[in-house]
Amino acid sequence: MGEGTGDRRPLASRNTRWAQALARRMTALSVTPNQISQASMVMAALAGASFWLSGQGSGGLRATWLILAALFCQLRLLCNLLDGMVAVEGGKGEADGPFWNEFPDRVADILIFAGVGYGIAAPGLGWAAAAFAVLTAYVRELGRPTGNPSDFGGPMAKQHRMATITAAALLSVVEVLWSGSAWVLTIALWIVAVGAAVTALRRGLHLIRQLKARG
Repeated sequence: MGEGTGDRRPLASRNTRWAQALARRMTALSVTPNQISQASMVMAALAGASFWLSGQGSGGLRATWLILAALFCQLRLLCNLLDGMVAVEGGKGEADGPFWNEFPDRVADILIFAGVGYGIAAPGLGWAAAAFAVLTAYVRELGRPTGNPSDFGGPMAKQHRMATITAAALLSVVEVLWSGSAWVLTIALWIVAVGAAVTALRRGLHLIRQLKARG
């Protein structure tokens, strides 16, 4: 995990007692930050698979898969929270941490949003949401080589994307049991895709202004 103390995503949950207690527990174990980062990809794969499988069933079975998908999305975020805390606060950062800090997040976004797309028979929309999600991170990282801080601004940063798709999964449980349709997830994917595109544009324009101001 390669987060530095001066360039980290601002997260209120990092200061909660439960997160700090869990991070201390993980630090005391033989678990490394990189392993936690790698576990986030496993959680994302399970979330994506659950979303896909939800489209293969109906009724109670479909609702169960959607609940599992929401759970795995949140476990992905928990891994993202803990890897940085164990690395920085726990002092267990590793030389290859910068790679594991970024790579699993990109894989996770692709697995989750592609899975949603295939689950609702709209793979193109799922891949579009995944692509724009990856683009937001790409634009964020563009500023670092020029000495600018990472831009974690929204409206559809990682935590916003996961909140949107988790809420949509849970609302879809009610929708499935009520009508059997999948409009909530479709709308959510559109929100993520458009919101991530706007986020990438905003970050890009912000970076351009910063570069011009320094020039």
